[in-house]
Order: sequence, then structure tokens, then C-alpha cells
Amino acid sequence: MSNPQLEVEPPAAQILFGDRIDLAREYTADLARRGEELGLIGPIELPRLWSRHIVNCALLAPLLIPGVTGDVGSGAGLPGLVLAIARPDVTMILIEPMERRVDWLTSEAESLGLTNVQVIRARAEETKLDWPLDQVTARAVTALSKLIPVTAPLVRSGGQMLFLKGSRVQDEIDAASKQIRRARLSDVEVIELGDGIVEDTTRVFRATVD
Repeated sequence: MSNPQLEVEPPAAQILFGDRIDLAREYTADLARRGEELGLIGPIELPRLWSRHIVNCALLAPLLIPGVTGDVGSGAGLPGLVLAIARPDVTMILIEPMERRVDWLTSEAESLGLTNVQVIRARAEETKLDWPLDQVTARAVTALSKLIPVTAPLVRSGGQMLFLKGSRVQDEIDAASKQIRRARLSDVEVIELGDGIVEDTTRVFRATVD
């Protein structure tokens, strides 16, 4: 049964998900149905769930490389589950410390039949991996000055950080100059995604871990 409060699917969703759009619709419907109850999204998010969250995260998908990507602080699966749907060629490791959110991520991945998802219950700084990540993502977790030190050790040399950020991302970069040097990041840049596809573009902090 459809939720009358849920935002109508925007045309950009079909462009971004292609033949995976039905999975994206199923995930969005599940999140709309159970998200507030489980504390995954706030009550005001349903009328903008597609544009502000699903499509916003899916814009990152073309920047992923085939391999293993970690999503720190996955929460509702934004962007981790969205990226797993959009990029079945990428293994997504969803890192989340809260048990109820881990349960949601695990059950949702199983329900959607996503075989490229692994869920780990841990804080980023406590995460132990059998192999280093090719890339790491995060969205709405914390400022770069705190995010960089806890995620850099998880990424292989030559791997990338891809963090979805707001309009003040340059201020965060300036404030994290020491952490950027300590982590020996190179090719630090801000990429604007979605121009010509969505009304509100999104910004990504991208850097290479040396």
C-alpha cells in the first residue's frame, strides 16, 4: 500500500538507477514505512525522501570503482544500501555501531536480495577488516576534521575517500588542514554532482589516501 505522504518518484531516479529502479523503489517504500518507527529518518522526511536522500546518495554511484567500499555510519543505509543497489559490481561494507540500525541494514539487504552487502557493527575507529578498503564513504556523520582520522586507516594506499557534504564543505576542508596532512591525503577536491539531472546538486569531498 502506497504512503500518501511519500514524495512522488522524480525522473532522476530512473536515470540514476536504470534497470535497478525496482529495487530502489522497494527500498524507498520500506524506509518510508518503517523509517520513523525505527528512528532512521525524521517525521518530516517523507515528502522529500526521494530527492533529499535516495537520489542525493545515488549521485555518488558513478564515482565508485569495482572493488570494496566501506560506508561509515550507515544508519538507514544512506548512502550504503543505495550504492549497493545502484552498483552491484561493488561490494559494500556497511559500518554502523547501533544495534537496531545494524538489524535494519541486515534485514533490508536480505529482503532486497543484495548479495554485495556485508554489515559490521562497530564504530569506525574500532573497525577491524581482513582487507583494506578501495574506497570509503560517509554522509551526515561528522566534520572532516573528525572523519578523516578514523577512516584513513581503513583505506588502502591509493584508495579514496568519498564523503557527501553540504554547501560549507570548503570550510570543513580548511578546518581539517592538519588532519589532511597527517593522513597524507592527495588530490583533495570538491566535486559537484547532479548538474542537469537534479534541481539541487550535491557536493562530494574526494581525496586519495597515500
